[in-house]
Amino acid sequence: MESRVTKTFKMPDPLMYQQDTFVILETNQPEQFLTTTELLNKLKGILAQRQQDLPRELQKFMSVEAQARYLIDTSCELDVGPGKYLQWYAVRLEK
Repeated sequence: MESRVTKTFKMPDPLMYQQDTFVILETNQPEQFLTTTELLNKLKGILAQRQQDLPRELQKFMSVEAQARYLIDTSCELDVGPGKYLQWYAVRLEK
């Protein structure tokens, strides 16, 4: 009789993945620390002006808010033009 070993994996604590502060790196700007809401608003402002020139993966979203949320959840940069950059990284600040 064959024995089967079943492993149970516990999901990581969701708090480990909560993002509430981001460091923002942008062309010709000092690094900034933004909250999720501030980053969302920054991305929405940029995307609102680029609706005719969106990256392919964002074209499936009907609202600027959904596009910005998708970027925050899945990416760490947005192509903002030749020689320019906009990058964001989740950071954990000591309290």
